[in-house]
Amino acid sequence: MTTTSLLVIGGTGQISAAVVRQALLDGVAVTVLNRGSTSIRPLPAGVEQLTADVRDEEAVVAALHGRRFDSVADYLTFTPEQLASMLRVVAPLTDQYIFIGSASAYQKPPVSLPITEATPLFNPWWAYSRDKIACERLLRDEHQAGRVQATVVRPSHTYDETHVPLLGGWTTIERMRRGDTIVLHGDGTSMWALTHSTDFARAFVALLGHPDAMGEAFSIMAPEQLTWNMIARDLADAAGAPLHLVHRTTHDITETVPEWTADLCGDRSHPAVFDTAKIRAIAPDWEARVPFAEGARQIVAWHDADPARRAIDPGVDAAYDRLVSL
Repeated sequence: MTTTSLLVIGGTGQISAAVVRQALLDGVAVTVLNRGSTSIRPLPAGVEQLTADVRDEEAVVAALHGRRFDSVADYLTFTPEQLASMLRVVAPLTDQYIFIGSASAYQKPPVSLPITEATPLFNPWWAYSRDKIACERLLRDEHQAGRVQATVVRPSHTYDETHVPLLGGWTTIERMRRGDTIVLHGDGTSMWALTHSTDFARAFVALLGHPDAMGEAFSIMAPEQLTWNMIARDLADAAGAPLHLVHRTTHDITETVPEWTADLCGDRSHPAVFDTAKIRAIAPDWEARVPFAEGARQIVAWHDADPARRAIDPGVDAAYDRLVSL
């Protein structure tokens, strides 16, 4: 790693907070830029915080005036307009701009498996993914024009202890504990990739300042092969609850709960099997250390530590009841 100074745009989200901690552990001087609002993931000691609304270009310019960073990792840019604004400010201030894309941008449904960085980017179902694709195209053009040194990272479903990776979130765990039935799409055997944020972070920091990362895109996700049935089972076991499952087609779920359409049709209903050879070439010693069974225990323990974290969403609860009754 040649990076000694890192600016993180964000820094308190599920993924970015873990990157901040890991970079700090690796001896990098870490600065974060965000609104400075309270967070369930407080910044560790030793991290410099700059305060600005990242959607206010003039405020970002003022906050970064006179500063320079070896690398900038941007976790808060989602549209080409936001990217253009961010690049105007930070491209002259860094030797490496790292854009956080999304593995949901890969072709849906995939024509072949495993998915690699060469898999086409195409997602007709999810505007979020299409915007990330458009950002990548703009960034490629800016890189090729020599106006920025860019790296793209495409995480898959990355979580920390605050996130229940089932549609409906914590409400699904409360249903399990009540003995109620939850619903999974298809027959529950579709493959999925879940990555603990700490595992993602250790691979991510290997890209900082790496010459082979410039102008390249990298998928980062754990190699553990999970099905949705296995994910639900691990969560039920962690919660000490029985698992009562029914399966419904994606069509029936989205007809019944239309707000889940983008997430299901644009991502979860398709198999997620990835080739991670490219990131392993940069980080040959990297391995995922947190299997989801352990991650599930962390999720349940975090929610159980504070009753306020265990709120039930009545809308989600009712949606599951409608799906179960189909």
